[in-house]
Amino acid sequence: MKAGGEAPHQVLGRLRFLLQCSECFRRARALPAALCYVPREVQYKICKDPSAAAAAAARSLLSVWDSPGPARGGKRAARATIEVRKGGCLRATGEEYCNSAGLWVKLSKEQLEEYTGTLGLAEGWVLAQRFGEGGDKLVPVDSVQRIQCQHQTLGVDYRPAVSWEQVVDLTYSMRLGEMPRLIEQDEAAVQKFRSVPPGWTYEHDMELGRFLYDHSEKKLQCVDCTKEHINSIEVSSHMEDCVAAHLTDNLTYTFWESSGPPGQHWVRLNMKKGAIVKRLWLMLDGQSNSYVPRRVAVYGGTPSRLQHLRTVLINENSYQNVCILRDMKTHMPVLEIRFLECRDQGYNVRLQGIKIVSFWEWDLILNADMFQPARLVRYPLLEGVDADMLYRRAVLIQRFVQLLESVLCYLIPLSEDSIGTFNALRSMKPFLLLSKQSEALIAHCLQSSESSAPHTLPKLYINRLLAREHRANPTLDPSCRNAVFTQLYEGLRSSKNNQPLDYRWPLTYSQWWECDFITEGIIDNGGGFRDSLSDVSEELCPSSSDVPVPLPFFVRTSNQANSSSDTRDMYVPNPSCKDFPKYEWIGQLMGAALRSKEFLVRTTEPSWPVRGLVRGHPVLGRGGLPMGEGEAGRECLCPLLLADPVFAGASVEAAGRGGGQLEQGLSHCGFRAGEQGWVLAEQCCALSWLLWLHCGGYCSFGLQVKLLEVLERVDREGFEFMFGRELTYTTVLSDQRVVELIPNGSNTAVCYEDRKEFIRLVQKARLEESKEQIAAIRAGLLRVVPQPVLDLLTWQQMEKRICGDPEITAAELQKFIKFDDFPSDDTRIQYFLEALNNFTSEDLSRFLKFVTGRSRLPVQINVYPERSKAKVCEELLRYAVYNCMSIDTDKNPWDE
Repeated sequence: MKAGGEAPHQVLGRLRFLLQCSECFRRARALPAALCYVPREVQYKICKDPSAAAAAAARSLLSVWDSPGPARGGKRAARATIEVRKGGCLRATGEEYCNSAGLWVKLSKEQLEEYTGTLGLAEGWVLAQRFGEGGDKLVPVDSVQRIQCQHQTLGVDYRPAVSWEQVVDLTYSMRLGEMPRLIEQDEAAVQKFRSVPPGWTYEHDMELGRFLYDHSEKKLQCVDCTKEHINSIEVSSHMEDCVAAHLTDNLTYTFWESSGPPGQHWVRLNMKKGAIVKRLWLMLDGQSNSYVPRRVAVYGGTPSRLQHLRTVLINENSYQNVCILRDMKTHMPVLEIRFLECRDQGYNVRLQGIKIVSFWEWDLILNADMFQPARLVRYPLLEGVDADMLYRRAVLIQRFVQLLESVLCYLIPLSEDSIGTFNALRSMKPFLLLSKQSEALIAHCLQSSESSAPHTLPKLYINRLLAREHRANPTLDPSCRNAVFTQLYEGLRSSKNNQPLDYRWPLTYSQWWECDFITEGIIDNGGGFRDSLSDVSEELCPSSSDVPVPLPFFVRTSNQANSSSDTRDMYVPNPSCKDFPKYEWIGQLMGAALRSKEFLVRTTEPSWPVRGLVRGHPVLGRGGLPMGEGEAGRECLCPLLLADPVFAGASVEAAGRGGGQLEQGLSHCGFRAGEQGWVLAEQCCALSWLLWLHCGGYCSFGLQVKLLEVLERVDREGFEFMFGRELTYTTVLSDQRVVELIPNGSNTAVCYEDRKEFIRLVQKARLEESKEQIAAIRAGLLRVVPQPVLDLLTWQQMEKRICGDPEITAAELQKFIKFDDFPSDDTRIQYFLEALNNFTSEDLSRFLKFVTGRSRLPVQINVYPERSKAKVCEELLRYAVYNCMSIDTDKNPWDE
């Protein structure tokens, strides 16, 4: 289904269909039958494996199981065996099932009765394609008799609808004349697809989509699986102590070296069954040019039938990793690398290693064995759900995404005032993580909106000593004029830099301004600039909860006050701050970071509030359902989406879990756990929490949501007993201001009959408390980043693009380190790397900040290690990265 090749009536039909599907996803209803279509009957032809000894046999024997057969390593025996003659077809239903053993097709009782030895089976399952082991395959075809019959009856050009995509187009597209016939569907299989798992909600589908993304080919490519997928390595020859084992030991100071005449050297990789290579790299040893291969050929296949795959001419400037093979589609039992020629007419080849990114064949195809309990630990909403149900639901999500991709280019850009289909589909934005087209569209939008880089850099003079004094006690300078943020902002606005920056520069433009740090004596070649970005991030959203916030633009969430939930590090825009031009500049900085390789981060995890800037994550009401258009504005840029991510794809129950110590608090209030959730045991205790909150109590928003639910369920007696006339139309905002929900609200008591209206007003006030501030940030962001990019990005993707990836490993960091002028086997390098291996993720982040001014990857680091033992090196490095963060060349301050 290729995007852009559809007729107009098809596009409109698919949009109509996607709208209906999105509503079903949001309401956790049965999805349309067209998406779940399964034909009642499919004809399969047997394709013999040409490498098998019995390829020319006149018949094929197929094992039949009473359920999809054993996964890999299973021992369960088949129930029957059926015989298919050469040239014949197998009749089966259209129902398919995939596990790690392979792809299975189902036979009905009627179809089984055609074969002897299958009596007593109500249904049977046959392995259509075995993963990782080759063998015969079952391929769906139309039988000759059936085609002839259709041509005689309906015409030569008749093509029945046999796929779910065709069914969607025929069902939802407007067309003139008689609609082509649909092949009768398998009612039982369709009902399996349409059935919604018990307790299933919109958030379950979003979490399942995240699971599929995390286990997709794109994510798996981050893993080096050389040892996991290779059985053994053979080489043509080797020098003493330079053996084949060094090719996979991951050590930079060892290597394999051949021994013999030129043009006869090779490395043979014997792959494990089912391994499919996506990337194959040679790790070159550049110490001697004559040992570096110049021309390499790659062969693959069985040991007796190797076929040429690719010949690579290695660039003369390449001295590190060279990719010689990519994107294989099938399993190759053997891969052989032949070195045809070396540089400078060298005789022997020397390699530091071989690196492979590959997958098990079954990992590239959605299958039920993906949903093992151990894999679901990070996805609590999916734990305990039957694996077959998750598998069928995942198939439907894949179908939905496939259809969405076919019309994605017609949906972008989404205008601010979009209504109908365009507006409703925003709630499906999390599924774009699974789209292969969204990244390409984002790259195209960014590249087409680039501006040329400025010829000269603005030079800014920054006094960080004054900024530190302000950070220590912000109350002494309410105007914040000494903050690095303000110094940068005013410096860029000064007459010396009267050309405003548009921040739409190419990706390669890496420095936006030049910093001269007063009394620090730095020559800014990029490090000072990145330092200034880190300082700005730290001033806006301090990494420590024990220090005051130096700038007025953001305030801590209430979760920071009680150290609860995963969102305790988050900040929200300050509803009291009205300095909108500076909010716009913050948005511009975020847009510049999104377009470039720079990050706006703190020294630890990110606190940049980006969630509210990306539309498409509905604010959820009771039961996890999106609120109506009039209820707090489902698409509004609300602070909840910035502060509490549980509202960007989680139910109110999940919001309660995010609220921190909620269950303990409810227990103290007199609640007990029951079948329907928390049940009121002593209403007055729970309502006392509400009264405390109403009077200015400080709690997380998740807890506030839960308590408002209690207020809605309370009976009249409990309400009157606890509140009387003390509950008024007021609430407390994130900046701790008490605001009236209606005119004269502080003097108007809430009646029992009006409690739902009170709840609605509280939700609306909290959701919209920072609406103006977020609008200003978003206005600045849109001056730098085109609207279509925001339409395509989820908030998780946007946060990562702006803030970088917080998790750093020593192995990942080593990819960006160069040791210039040092041999690979130098002991100083080994001591240094051993020290880094003992660092935690936070240690590594601080190390990056220490040497580059950034605290996240990617970076480029040139290291010149000293002669220190590994333990000493580790201690010295750790002390430096935590205690020596200033740039100081002992410059005389009077020289300024």
